[in-house]
Parts: sequence; structure tokens; C-alpha cells
Amino acid sequence: MELSGIWKLMHYDVGEKKPMELAAPGFDDRFWVGASVPGDVHTALIERGIIDPPYYGHNDIKSRWVEQKEWWYRTTFTLSEISGKGERTEIHFEGLDTFASVYVNGHEIGKTENMLRSYRFDITRVIRKGWNSIAIRFDPLSIHYQDKELFDWSSYTKERPWIRKAAMNYGWDWGPRMVTAGIWGKVHVNQYRKARIENVQASTIQADQDLAIVHLTANVKKYHKEANCSVIIALKDQDGKVVDQATTPVEGGNAHLELRISSPQLWWTHDLGTPYLYQLEVRLFAEEEILDSYEEAIGIRTVELALQDAEGRDAFAFILNGVKVYAKGANWIPADHLIGSIPDQKYKDLIDLAASGQMNMLRVWAGGIYEKDVFYEECDRRGILVWQDFAFANALFPDFNHDFMENVRGEVIDNVIRLRNHASLALWCGNNEIDWLYDMKTASGDITSPFYGESIYHELIPEVLEELDPHRPYWPSSPYGAKDGYDANDPGSGDRHNWQVWHGSVYPRMSGEVPVLDYSIQGVSFKNYKQDDALFSSEFGMHASANRYTLEKNIPEGQFYWGSPEMAYRNKDTNHQKGILLMEGYTGIPKDIEEYMNFSMLTQAEGLKYGIEHFRRKQARNSGALVWQLNDSWPGTSWSMIDYELLPKASFYYGKRFFAPILLSLDYEPGEALKVWLINDTLELCQGTLELKVFTFDGEEVYSASIDAVAEAQSANCYITLEEAEVLRGRRAEEVIIELSSSTIEVPVNRYYLRDPKELVLPDTNLLVQVDEANSEVTVTAVGTLARFVKLELPLGNVIYSDNYFDLLPGEQKAVQIHHRHGAEIPWSALRVSALNARVSTIKDGLKI
Repeated sequence: MELSGIWKLMHYDVGEKKPMELAAPGFDDRFWVGASVPGDVHTALIERGIIDPPYYGHNDIKSRWVEQKEWWYRTTFTLSEISGKGERTEIHFEGLDTFASVYVNGHEIGKTENMLRSYRFDITRVIRKGWNSIAIRFDPLSIHYQDKELFDWSSYTKERPWIRKAAMNYGWDWGPRMVTAGIWGKVHVNQYRKARIENVQASTIQADQDLAIVHLTANVKKYHKEANCSVIIALKDQDGKVVDQATTPVEGGNAHLELRISSPQLWWTHDLGTPYLYQLEVRLFAEEEILDSYEEAIGIRTVELALQDAEGRDAFAFILNGVKVYAKGANWIPADHLIGSIPDQKYKDLIDLAASGQMNMLRVWAGGIYEKDVFYEECDRRGILVWQDFAFANALFPDFNHDFMENVRGEVIDNVIRLRNHASLALWCGNNEIDWLYDMKTASGDITSPFYGESIYHELIPEVLEELDPHRPYWPSSPYGAKDGYDANDPGSGDRHNWQVWHGSVYPRMSGEVPVLDYSIQGVSFKNYKQDDALFSSEFGMHASANRYTLEKNIPEGQFYWGSPEMAYRNKDTNHQKGILLMEGYTGIPKDIEEYMNFSMLTQAEGLKYGIEHFRRKQARNSGALVWQLNDSWPGTSWSMIDYELLPKASFYYGKRFFAPILLSLDYEPGEALKVWLINDTLELCQGTLELKVFTFDGEEVYSASIDAVAEAQSANCYITLEEAEVLRGRRAEEVIIELSSSTIEVPVNRYYLRDPKELVLPDTNLLVQVDEANSEVTVTAVGTLARFVKLELPLGNVIYSDNYFDLLPGEQKAVQIHHRHGAEIPWSALRVSALNARVSTIKDGLKI
């Protein structure tokens, strides 16, 4: 049975009550508060009005007392029968946060010390027929680290290296400190006869259009030594037809067999094919009696990490079913600081946004969790590859401590076994930035200690993977790879994090060299992306404001203005000057909150477009671009492309174009030649006519060119080079827009300006807005002159716009479909439509309003 639903919750000071009093089966918990499981303490207190919503204003500070208390959960369950000889009753916790003591019927059955793993306890000897009780005590973390040594490096807080918990709970540069506690995973009570299936491993050994070979291992735990067990394994297609099956005895606790599938349907990323999933069914028998069963959707595919290309040059490329994938996507952080209470639907919504945004890979970042099952199931279903970090981020860890390392080993084993059958899982990665930053901080004198934690990523994890998941690539760290004496973040090998843009890190850098930061307009500018020769760009990005609704919902009245203390509190980055410098160099410094929202979003969107198109033009060398970051864990200002209320920022809509499988791209710099590129990531040849047009802002066409192009599968080529003076025809560069399009190739229209926004001479224009509520459609027309950065807004989260943050040529119309993801009514009267240079007229039902 699953023990979900409402439990009872209460807090005490440490030592205030004796554990056996609170754990006693008959304890009177009538006056405790209700708490949902799965969930967390904070969410329960919010729902009961005991603490104020912590994301509003500075309320997170007011809830800090939560992490200092001892928290108790209680519930009951009923068993119709208890286990007899050769039978077991077990309780399985998918997630306890973090140091917990578990009591059943007043008996302490075990302790936990790791949020990031699951626990299973045998409760056969303490349960009884009928009514039973469970009590769980969660200790404040401080009593488990207060006597531990502190290392000279642990980003954001010193205590976390000893605690196996989501690092971001202690605060990060995009979110507040909110140290959670509670039952964050599902709880099950299971009864077994004779034996149970511990786990199943399915590994694709071979896969092509003619034949797939899948090796299967079922690990079985026997409770009755004389039980003569066997397993039947069947693989069914999506029509329910068995494509292969086999029966094998269980010997030594394991059953091994091989399935052979003729003409298999392979699993592909959604941009390269269909993410086809089969249904794997495993049945455990003793004689004719069925003891246990297991079902899982699996994809048949092979995945490799190529560190050399066909010519023997350095590479970092994912090879799926023998085909190189250009990885397009983003880094994933937990969808909320209150991890236990994130609804499954939010995972589905975010992954739907990633897929609709043309992304084919998400990197699960090391400072969060090994994500919930629903995340990987959705990535399997939607055809999105997963780069999975192990949960070690930006710190030294005590690998010299036996107990700590055994804890880590259990964590690694648990999560490898849980996740290894997912078709979407493409790579295991040992940590986030630790190898790279250890060298930087040692060189700068910030670290004088040995590389504590090194054996985790370079010994323990590889050893476990060799045993439990040997057919999937492993990468020790991100970034990682050093060549010719350069540091681990050098573009010459491995993957790269580009934090020259935004953070001002100066590169190239030799290993052991003192790091240099350049906090200047030029030092943080996204124009530095074009100097990046990375093989794979696994982290890069820049801040942008959250959307208006997300900010106004969480900022106290009177504080929603540019430069307010509350707006500053939304930004957890270490140096707020970086964002100002970036805007100063590109859009100019904003004068008010409206300009801040627009300028920061425009800078992020155009900056990511500039960088990603550069990486994609270098497709022969660069094999991936993963933006930092996809999502937010709270309503703040960050690097995310989608804010906390699941409202995409401008960069997301830009991304639908710059991540498109076929892309037209203009490579240019002010005063230099214009180069027109066609990038084809598909597996098919494409050919047709490319068109370049130059318009003035009032719509006059001053230049056009047509180019015949043939693009081989998975190619990037320049098709024409034009001098700037030639296309301007005497016009000023500050007064024209370039449009790339094709009527014969399915490719999005792509538009460019030859100068930065602060240099453009944008005339005032008018927007005609027609609202058709019956069809949930808004049509926007630019009247007179070009409209720059047209933005539609509603005071509602989870709104889907078919397009947003777009430009319109004079007379051009754009019809935007609008709906709420979960069917909420659209408040049409509150619709706002604006542009950087526009006045607005609105027509509703044929009447001007």
C-alpha cells in the first residue's frame, strides 16, 4: 500500500520530548497539524497559515526558524494479514529529508542520513494484524555538522559538504536559503511471499534497423531458501504485441537472459525521429505461484560519447544509434526550492516547454537532486536526452571519512539502479565545476588543502558504474578536459562552461595560473561568445528579469520599481553590476522597471542567439549548446529562460528559432562583411533558395539577394558573403533590418540589426491590436513603421502564447494564439500589448477601445 495523503506534523526543540513518548503507538496527536506526503515541512506550514508564503518579499528570512527545530511526522495503517514463515513486510521510503529516525509501533527500525537516496526497512517483526503506527523524527541538520571540520572551499555555505542533501537548499546565486525537512518521496508498505524482484536492468547491446539485442538481468531477493524461482520476461510493442519473451531460472539471486527484436523501432530524440517506447514486463514465479512483478517503459537505442571525430580530431559528441546528435537545450535545476511538494504536472509542463522550444537535451545540474521518476519518464516520452550530474557541486567533500564514503556509495548505487533503464539517460557526470574550480582556487590561494572529494569522481563512481551500468558514458566533471597545459575549462578538449560572458572570467588560462576577472562592459559582453572555440558548450548564459506577473505577485506594494530593495532581493548573484554592465554596453542602462524588464530580456535573448548561432555555425567542431538555465526554483531574477510561474522569457521564444533543426544564420560584425549560413541538423538533405532582404524601418526594401543552396544532412555552410556597404545602398546601418527567409525550405524567418539597440534610430510606431476572445487569438499589426520587441502580457501564470517578443515590419500582422495550460479563464480585459517603440490601439469585437 502507498501511504500518501495527510499525515500529522509537529515541531519541538531538540531534546524537549523523549523520542519514545512521541513515537508511542497510542500517542495523542489530535492537536498536531496535517501535512501532505509526499511533501515537506515548509509547504505544510504555508498551507496551514503558520508561516507566510516564503517567496513573497523577504518572508523566506522569517521562516529560518524551521531549520532549527526537530520535526515529527505520524500516521497509521492497517494490515489484514501479517507475514508468516518465508514472508516479509517492508517499508520503503523513496525520499526522507535528511536525518530521520523511523519508528513502527514504537520500535525504532532504522535511521537515515541522506536526502538523495531511498531506504527500505524490514518491519516483519514489529507489525501486527490490524492497526499500526509510524512515527518519523527529523533532526535539525546543525546537530550533525556542528562538530565537523569546515573546509576552505564550499560555495555559499560552509556546513553543506558533510550533509547529503540538495545543495541549493542552502542558497545559490539564483535562489534563497531554504533548508527543508520532511518526507519528500513516496512511502510504501509491501508484503512479499518467498522472494521479490529487487531490480531489473535492461541494456541495449546492439541496435540497428534489422536487429536489436537487449540484455536483461533481474536481481531477486529470496526470503525462503528453498524457493525454486524463475522469471518470465516479455517485451511488448505499443500495440500490446509481444515482440520477444523468455523464461529463465533464478540462480544465485540473479536471472540473466537476452531478447532479440527483429526490425526494431528505435528510440530517437524528437528532432531526429520518434522516441519509441516498448513495455517491459517481468514476472517472478515459484513453481506456479506468482510472487512479484515489474513493468517499465524502455527505449531501444545505443548511446556513445565520441571524444574524437572521424578524422581523429578532438571532439565531444553524443552518438545516438550511430548518428551524431547536435545537443540543443539547457541546464535543469529543481523546479522549486520546496522539492517534495513539486507536483508531477509542473515537471510535465516544463518538459513540454523544452520540447516545444526545440530542445533535445537537458542537463540535470549537480546542486539539486537526482530527479523524480516523472522527469525521466517525460524525457523518455518526449525524446529529450538527459545529462545527469551526480550530486556534488562547487565544494570539497570529505572522501577521507569512511562513513561519509559509505553513505555516498549507497547514494550512487541507489540512483544508478533507479535510472539506468531510461532511454533518455545519455551521460553520467561526476560533479559540477569542482575539478576546474579547485585548480582556480588553489592558484589564487583560496584553497590550501588537498583535493578532498577527488576519489569520489575518479574512483568510487566509475567503479560502481562499471558494475551496474557499464554501457553508458561517464564524464568525471563539467567542465573537464585539459590539453597542452591549459585548465579544465579550455575549449581544446572536453566540455566547456563559458563564464567569460556575464562573470567576466578571462580566457585562455593555463592550469595553475592565477585567474583574472574583467568586470567591464567589454569583459562581460556576450560578443565574447564568438571567441569561444568549444567542442561542447555545457553552460553559458546571462540574466534576464522574470515576467511582470511573476514579479508583481511576489513583491510588496510600492516596491515594484527599478532599484528597489525588493527588486534587488530577487537577484542572488554575487555582483549585481554585471547585469548593468551588460545592458549598458548593449541597450543602455534602464531608467525604470519597464525598461529593465525589456532591456534585460532583450539582452539575454539576443545574446543567446548570438552565441548559439556561432556554436551551430561551427558544427564541424562544436556538438552542443546547453544554456544556463532552463527554469527557476523561485520567483527571482536569474539566467533562466522560463520563470517560476512557467512564463517563458523572450529568450525562450527566440530559442524556438535559434534551436530550429534547420536554421538560417547571419554572421556579421559592425562594418564587416555579412555571411549567410544554412545549418541543417536533420538527417536529410535540404535544398532550395535562400533570400536576404534589407528594409528601412519604414518598410522600404533597399536590397535583396537570392541564393541557391544545397545542404547535406548535418551540415553548416556559408553560401554568400556580402559587404556591408553593398547591402546598405547608402542607408545608415542604424536604420535598417536584415531578413533571412526561404519559401522553399522549412526554416524560420530570422531577422538581424546591424547595430546594437542603443545605437538604432527607432521611430515611434503604432500597434493595432485586435482581440478575438471566441477563438483565443490576438492579432497585432505594426502601423507606419517597424515595431521592435512586441510583448503580450496577462496577469496570470502558465499562459501559453504561440509567439511573443517578436518584431513586426510596417504593415505586418502576427496572429498569436493564447490559452492557459490548465484551462483557466483568460482575463482578456487585462491584456497588455507593448513594444519598445510603440503606442497601442486595441480593437475588441470590432469596436475600438
